[in-house]
Amino acid sequence: MLSARAMTTASSPFLRTAIARGQFHQCTDLEGLDKAAARGVTGYIGFDMTAPSLHVGNLTQIMYLRRLQQAGGKPIVLLGGGTTRVGDPSGKEEMRQLLSEEQIVKNTASIRGTFDKFLSFGDGKSDALLVDNSEWLLPLNYLDFLRTVGRHMSVNRMLSMDSVKLRLEREQPMSFIEFNYMILQAYDFVELKRRYNCELQMGGSDQWGNIVNGVELGRRMESFELFGLTQPLITTASGAKMGKTAQGAVWLNADMVSPYEYWQYWRNAEDADVGRFLKIFTDLPLEEIARLEALQGAEINDAKKTLATEATALLHGRGEALKAEEAARATFEQGARSDNLPTIVIAQSEFAGLRVAAALVKAGLAASNGEGKRAIAQKSVSVNDALITDEGAELSPADIVDGAIKLSLGKKKHALLRVE
Repeated sequence: MLSARAMTTASSPFLRTAIARGQFHQCTDLEGLDKAAARGVTGYIGFDMTAPSLHVGNLTQIMYLRRLQQAGGKPIVLLGGGTTRVGDPSGKEEMRQLLSEEQIVKNTASIRGTFDKFLSFGDGKSDALLVDNSEWLLPLNYLDFLRTVGRHMSVNRMLSMDSVKLRLEREQPMSFIEFNYMILQAYDFVELKRRYNCELQMGGSDQWGNIVNGVELGRRMESFELFGLTQPLITTASGAKMGKTAQGAVWLNADMVSPYEYWQYWRNAEDADVGRFLKIFTDLPLEEIARLEALQGAEINDAKKTLATEATALLHGRGEALKAEEAARATFEQGARSDNLPTIVIAQSEFAGLRVAAALVKAGLAASNGEGKRAIAQKSVSVNDALITDEGAELSPADIVDGAIKLSLGKKKHALLRVE
């Protein structure tokens, strides 16, 4: 492992960018990787298909691949069609729920399009590749795998990995199938080197042990020279996990989190996080980021709006980002309605007798009727900007203005409820 202080000699554009944007943590061989990156190294990151969408926590890794491509390297997106059947134990206190093959296929299809937003795919030297490890993991013969791969893996070393050691120290059970995950991930690296001359595996710092296993397996099996590189795990200034909110994960698919909601997530970043997030999650020049980061007092809100718009533009396009920005401006600065707010459509049959608390649930502003009632009791709920104080209040046709009802929870969460 090499510290960031030792990175001052890095000469390749990729490593210099990773350092400058706060995306360097550990490297297995700095000098060797610096040389490989200077000529255009091929690197990969794996993504397991555990949900129908990736979330903001995964975005740190996608941006890592983007930086590699911007510097002339070739990124490989490795979909875990095979490893998802096992489940990565890293950072988990109990075994992941095993998904059916049908669900994994559905998740894979739902997730694939996200990468097109951030990477350029094709047949060129630095064009990205999309690969699924089910290609080589599903056909494996177990006994042959044990003889050719398993004999190179040290159980002593595997037991020392945090993903295993912490579970054992806490006397939390770890299944045999989970224990095999790190072997499969290491083997992925070997196969990617064989098939695509991939020399670099990247990931978050929690993947360091798994990455080192892959580097070592490649050396022992094939005398490959491989490299590992990690970036720090991203948490907010208050210590919260990146991409987690009171309402749940901040998903990247627009049908799960709208562009407006996504914009609001970044707009609500803590003051201390703005500069760091601008470096990692946008393509703004570092000089401009330094200017925004230096803003003080109320002016820091301008930096937050820039962060929100630039981050949203990368995922949803510049047009949707500007719509979200305008919707926020109209809603918060002018107190007006906006058709760009998240919109939920319900049938006339659902509307009859619909209580405000239940409407908040339908609009995704509250998790339950009870939570909606508590918000009303706390005087945090408005309908068409009029405060609601009755926990049992019902919506009526008179509340429908221009075909919709504006629901608000506090000053920052709004939605339109349309009745058709």
